[in-house]
Order: sequence, then C-alpha cells, then structure tokens
Amino acid sequence: MTKRSKHERAQRVAETERVRQIEASWSASTPSAVVREFETAVRAARERGPLPPHPDMAPGTLPRPPRPGHEPKPPKDAARPRRGR
Repeated sequence: MTKRSKHERAQRVAETERVRQIEASWSASTPSAVVREFETAVRAARERGPLPPHPDMAPGTLPRPPRPGHEPKPPKDAARPRRGR
C-alpha cells in the first residue's frame, strides 16, 4: 500500500470536493431531462463494469491485420504429389 502524506491526502479531499462542486453547478445549469439521461447512461456504464482484458500478446505489439497483398501464405498440402521426372 502506498503511503500518502497529510498534504497529499488533503489535496485529494480538496480535489474531490471541487469535482462535486463542478458537477453540481453543471447539473444546475443543464436542463433536467439532459441530466437524467446522463445519469442513466453513467449508471448503465458502471453496471456494465470494465472491459474484458485484451488477448495475451507480446508487450508493445498492437493487434493489426496484415497489409493487403502481404497476407501469410497458406500451409502446403501434404497430399499433393510433387511434380518430377
């Protein structure tokens, strides 16, 4: 667990309070229908939870498809006879 100084904890409490003030002033200046719609969207997103983790890949690689014309070759068929003399 990370230890926080009294100053850092006080800053976090002040930031949280400031965010609550900003949200309250926003909801007061916005039509109530818009505020209710926003709150239902937020509630639905919180109920949905976090996204599932991405598949395991090497660090730093992005899941990009190959460029057109650079697709990997299909595997060779073993049943196909070799042409020879």
